[in-house]
Amino acid sequence: MRLGTPLSPSATRVMLLGAGELGKEVIIALQRLGVEVIAVDRYANAPGHQVAHHAHVIDMSDGAALRRLVETEKPLLVVPEIEAIATETLLEIEAAGLAEVIPTARAANLTMNREGIRRLVAETLGLPTSPYVFADSLDEMTAAAEKLGFPVIIKPVMSSSGKGQSRVDDASQLQAAWDYAARGGRVDKGRVIVEGVIDFDYEVTLLTVRALDRSEQVDTHFCEPIGHLQVKGDYVESWQPQPMSPAARARAQEIATAVTSNLGGRGIFGVELFIKGDQVWFSEVSPRPHDTGMVTLATQRQNEFELHARAILGLPVDVSLREPGASAVIYGGMDASGIAYEGVDEALRMPGVDLRLFGKPEAFVRRRMGVALATAATIDDARTRAKTAAATVKPVKA
Repeated sequence: MRLGTPLSPSATRVMLLGAGELGKEVIIALQRLGVEVIAVDRYANAPGHQVAHHAHVIDMSDGAALRRLVETEKPLLVVPEIEAIATETLLEIEAAGLAEVIPTARAANLTMNREGIRRLVAETLGLPTSPYVFADSLDEMTAAAEKLGFPVIIKPVMSSSGKGQSRVDDASQLQAAWDYAARGGRVDKGRVIVEGVIDFDYEVTLLTVRALDRSEQVDTHFCEPIGHLQVKGDYVESWQPQPMSPAARARAQEIATAVTSNLGGRGIFGVELFIKGDQVWFSEVSPRPHDTGMVTLATQRQNEFELHARAILGLPVDVSLREPGASAVIYGGMDASGIAYEGVDEALRMPGVDLRLFGKPEAFVRRRMGVALATAATIDDARTRAKTAAATVKPVKA
């Protein structure tokens, strides 16, 4: 891999499909390595648009529009960062040699749809998961819930950050769960996954990095496990490292290696796992930086965005932890455009605290608008600092 000069004939051009807060950090990491970046999103002035060389607004689920843009911009690499993408078109783009899709077009296609990845992991690889049934109607969903036994978790086959996800404790909640899944899916497929609830102690994200070694063979690296707290499937806190027994840690790495090796390619994968004692179950995988991994902006020598940028470019990576830390989400708290923030100075005066305000042009009550980061000698202290800082930053109408 030779890296060129942006905006010149030698430029190394990378296209990000999705330019939210995670894409923005990947773009910044790529910019620092002299990469020319094309940011694509469904709305104007997305966070990544604000820091990229080129910005485009298209419906990425429109395969024809997506292919036209790739043919026009001619990137070396296409890097999916969200779920709402015409992944079948990515398979065509890769097969035609128009660009290399990260990590692979097959991986993007499988993981953007919960059905594809769940069947691969449970039925092809034979790895432990929660019990599940797919359903195409409310009647099928009701039958699945009765078969698995309440409570169950209902998720659209295509969604992210907990959107469209519900916990259903009895049959009276099924209609609302079906309607919410239809509204919350990235692409309304009219199909859901019904999952049985696992009795677990905690949940982790194991950031798994596939990067080239000196002999240009792919080697697998693991960041320290990240613990996280979710509300309605959406991350609100994360911390690193999450303590695990040696047996659970080894099994988690074994499962992550099996899944990511099958998906192939280069880059970072966010592998979500349920843990109870020494037992480990696969939950989900994202072939890109993970929202819970924002804590690595404070904790690691190379954060997850730098690791992704380096790995996709064929560069060496360092997954070492510098110090324990935590993150806590700052929500919009209102429906408004062009909001302002108060309390930023007060939050940044707290020891070990840093902030990321994403610059999203429009706020919603439960939209993630920023994140507080904190380091400390212990995880408990870091979590307290991060939550206190997040609560100190107050979104207000401008």
